[in-house]
Amino acid sequence: MRVYLVIMDETDEASVALRFASRRAVRTGGQVHLLAIVPQQEFIAFGGLQATIEEEARTRAEVLVTSAAGSLASESGVMPVIAVSQGETIKVVTDYIAQHPEVSALVLGSAANGAPGPLVTYFSNVGVGVLPCPLYIVPGGLSEEAIDRLS
Repeated sequence: MRVYLVIMDETDEASVALRFASRRAVRTGGQVHLLAIVPQQEFIAFGGLQATIEEEARTRAEVLVTSAAGSLASESGVMPVIAVSQGETIKVVTDYIAQHPEVSALVLGSAANGAPGPLVTYFSNVGVGVLPCPLYIVPGGLSEEAIDRLS
């Protein structure tokens, strides 16, 4: 079974990647893994305040990925695997792929305008050699119909 890994956040790029991955999963009998990343917070002298900030960020990420999973399941019938991790984004993604050898492809969306984003920049450049799976980059300027046709 093919497993498509999508990094979920609140960007349009994540939505584009999710649409492509979900359509591929339906057509290939595969599965989608959704990974939300909570950035590591900078140290704040007041530990209680830092813990509150970190908990709020984690809750926001969990709500985001759960909402995306619900939409995916209702639209395509594919029930994704959900994960929320905290840390530096690139390290979290590479660690997740290393811990989940079933991942068949990393699916990222690029920005419709401007720079492609840090994950696309890293994994399509110096990080491409460390990936044990293909990298799909979905152009952010594609319409939903174009994504459906290509996937």
